[in-house]
Amino acid sequence: MGIGKEIIRKIESIVGSDFVSENEEDRICYSFDATGEKSIPDLVVKPATTEEISKILILANKHSIPIIPRGAGSGFVGGSRPIYGGIVLALKRMATIIFIDRDNMTVDVEPGVITEKLQREVEKLGLFYPPDPASLKFSTIGGNVAINSGGPRAVKYGVTRDYVLSLEVVLPTGEITHTGVRTAKGVVGYDLTRLIIGSEGTLGVITKILLKLLPKPEAVRTASVIFPEVDDASRAVAEIIRSKIVPVTLEFMDRSAIQCVEEYLHIGLPVKAGALLIIEVDGNNDVVDKEMRQIEKLCKGFNASEALIASNEEEREKIWSARRAVSPALKRLKPTKINEDIVVPRNKIPHIIKSLRKIAHDFQITIISFGHAGDGNLHVNIMTDKEDKREYGRAKKAVKEIFKATLDLDGTLSGEHGVGLAKKSYIGMEIEPAALQKMKQIKNIFDPNNIMNPGKIF
Repeated sequence: MGIGKEIIRKIESIVGSDFVSENEEDRICYSFDATGEKSIPDLVVKPATTEEISKILILANKHSIPIIPRGAGSGFVGGSRPIYGGIVLALKRMATIIFIDRDNMTVDVEPGVITEKLQREVEKLGLFYPPDPASLKFSTIGGNVAINSGGPRAVKYGVTRDYVLSLEVVLPTGEITHTGVRTAKGVVGYDLTRLIIGSEGTLGVITKILLKLLPKPEAVRTASVIFPEVDDASRAVAEIIRSKIVPVTLEFMDRSAIQCVEEYLHIGLPVKAGALLIIEVDGNNDVVDKEMRQIEKLCKGFNASEALIASNEEEREKIWSARRAVSPALKRLKPTKINEDIVVPRNKIPHIIKSLRKIAHDFQITIISFGHAGDGNLHVNIMTDKEDKREYGRAKKAVKEIFKATLDLDGTLSGEHGVGLAKKSYIGMEIEPAALQKMKQIKNIFDPNNIMNPGKIF
């Protein structure tokens, strides 16, 4: 649509000309996320304060200019792509850890703070921020809130929304509003904080976040367990939870993922194994040792062929290297990856794995699965080649079958990646029409001119 010179000059007067760019190279840098698909914005603006964002939104709302809030652009569903052009609000300058409150175990942060940096800083004070998305080394807290990020530790500690106490948000009309409370309890009015969390930038721009912290665990123990069949691993996962042990992580790799990583790293993984679990517990030293011994015994009761418990940080790092290598290893198979993050009840993991194998066979495609067995969240990766039109066409059709199989098992289409562009055409498979209509009405109340990240979710 293009943005007039007069409006650009007004934006420059708000944030400074150094922080506004029409340059093509800059605009390309903010045109894509982890999907690799591109949509070029008309303008990139880097505000530094809530007040600057408020003034920009007043201007954008008046002239119906799309606004796309952006953190690190590490999402997998096209959520930060400016598909209608407009202004990308890059929030990297708003990256201050404002205050760590040790007495109340909370932290005030701006949205551009890198997740891992926050974790390191609070841990220096003996505190703990659990959410750990795979992108934590570069993803931002604002982005985590926008899509309600999870991660391996979610099985014990939950996801981002479980740690957000309050938000400062600039609404599309430019109003600055505050949601939630600074206290441990609070039930006054509707819970707008929960509404904003996971809304993918479609309702407003998050400018400040108050997060709950926990005491840092004293110790961590990590194990790698090999099973001959997926069913054995799944039954072990269910029994671990039933035994009242709540691991920090219960990560899963299927046979295809194991084979792929072994071909990539050559670290001695058993390529004929049906499944591999990475299990981690934390807490006091005496407790973690006891729980890990219980877990080892339990897994062997479900036909585990090997259980390696790390005795030091080097061995722990080696165990995690296999899990972290899955994504780079996949790139060696095919140039294009369609990445879905379905969730099923954890006792139905064998059923969804069986369905995925059938879908892979029926559509003549390669599917690699890994993820968070402890909460039933699997990352299903269809490996294909966009240049091979026939294969890519089959891969795209397979996505709907994967979602259908997931819903048939009482699952959900996304556990932590969100909807964005990639899943919006499937949202009606899960959410009934009446509920979907109410969501659209809520969007319209917040954003009557549809300037906030338009085209996403719905």
